[in-house]
Amino acid sequence: MNTKVCKFGGTSMANSDNINAIANIIESDKERRFVVPSAPGKRFKEDTKVTDLLYKAYNATNKSEFHATFEEIKARYQDIIDGLKLDLSLDNEFQIIQDNFEKKLGEDYAASRGEYLNGMLLAHYLGFEFIDAKDVIFIDEHGNYDIEMTDPILSEKLANVEYAVIPGFYGSLNDGTQTIKAFSRGGSDVTGSIVAKNGKVDLYENWTDVSGFLIADPRIIKNPAVIQTITYKELRELSYMGASVLHENSVFPVRKEGIPINIKNTNSPTDPGTLIVERSCHKPAHVITGIAGKKGFATVMIEKDMMNSEIGFGRRVLQVFEDHQLSFEHIPSGIDTMTVIVNTDEFIDKEQDILAGIHRAVQPDSIVLESDLALIAVVGRGMKASRGTAARIFNALAQKNINIKMIDQGSSELNIIIGVRNCYFNQAVKAIYNEFID
Repeated sequence: MNTKVCKFGGTSMANSDNINAIANIIESDKERRFVVPSAPGKRFKEDTKVTDLLYKAYNATNKSEFHATFEEIKARYQDIIDGLKLDLSLDNEFQIIQDNFEKKLGEDYAASRGEYLNGMLLAHYLGFEFIDAKDVIFIDEHGNYDIEMTDPILSEKLANVEYAVIPGFYGSLNDGTQTIKAFSRGGSDVTGSIVAKNGKVDLYENWTDVSGFLIADPRIIKNPAVIQTITYKELRELSYMGASVLHENSVFPVRKEGIPINIKNTNSPTDPGTLIVERSCHKPAHVITGIAGKKGFATVMIEKDMMNSEIGFGRRVLQVFEDHQLSFEHIPSGIDTMTVIVNTDEFIDKEQDILAGIHRAVQPDSIVLESDLALIAVVGRGMKASRGTAARIFNALAQKNINIKMIDQGSSELNIIIGVRNCYFNQAVKAIYNEFID
């Protein structure tokens, strides 16, 4: 039998109706053997996530505030228990949590209790074994997954259980103290990926409240199409340019194992969602896979005759930025020009020091600064096999009277970066989308 890991986000776990719905999803497919839940999210727009309530209770400045917040947390779980008609009491767990809050075991401990309690509750409802993440997942002091400690213990545990619930978001510190530690980035998505890797599963299903990744930002494009299949490289390019996709930390454990990730919608479980794969021979539905971008960049254009013949010119320029703890986004260049694109907010306070440093380092003929730049990434493995993609982008923008300030294309032909004025950002995204997507 094939095996799947299912990770469910906070919205999917917010109340008893939602948990009943995900239980139906899990039970509809016997291959869904390992489940990774988040803490209860918002039930409605003005609601508060349980994780935020736990932080609030832990950091309460007086007993009255603590008890009021803690009772609110207890009520949230009791509502779920009553709604699911469970024969389950969490009173003992809440007493332990309260005692540990008073002992100040740390904010990571406090925040993790949302996933911990939801995991116990869901395991009880499904009749699955509950595996406390602190016993099988180990995290270093920086919030990163400790592979050497985790993999042998978790692999053995999963090999000896048929169905299990493992809470997301946390594990224990890798110093043997069993101190609760949370992941630095990616949270429950990282846990799902680690469980998928060590459970040697065939598919990692990441369930959320949308039917996969969208080709463009729905705040800009009305009802954008869903990306059917995307490679890890394309995902990396889109996420780097600001698309709201899985964090890299939540991808690398399964990427190394060649395990696909399927982004699914709990509100529409029959939708195919988006499949994330290492590589694929499937012809993409469109020349481009996705469009993403960010505003707020500045350009530092350095001009000097014969700079291309100066050995180490580029290194010396970039050393100035490194000395001021500033990373760059892109470096388009010409024969006698080199342009460094940086985040405006990070650059603005250091600009004069950096300009002085460049003058000392390379004695340029001139330096030209421009701000108010937005970058748009057009990403797609289909571009390599298609002629004239850049020309189509230029034409689409020209028809809308949008001037291109910069263009940068990598040798992989996987993406094209376009620079436009901030004020044209939304209009440019619409123009490119309409050009490539039917």
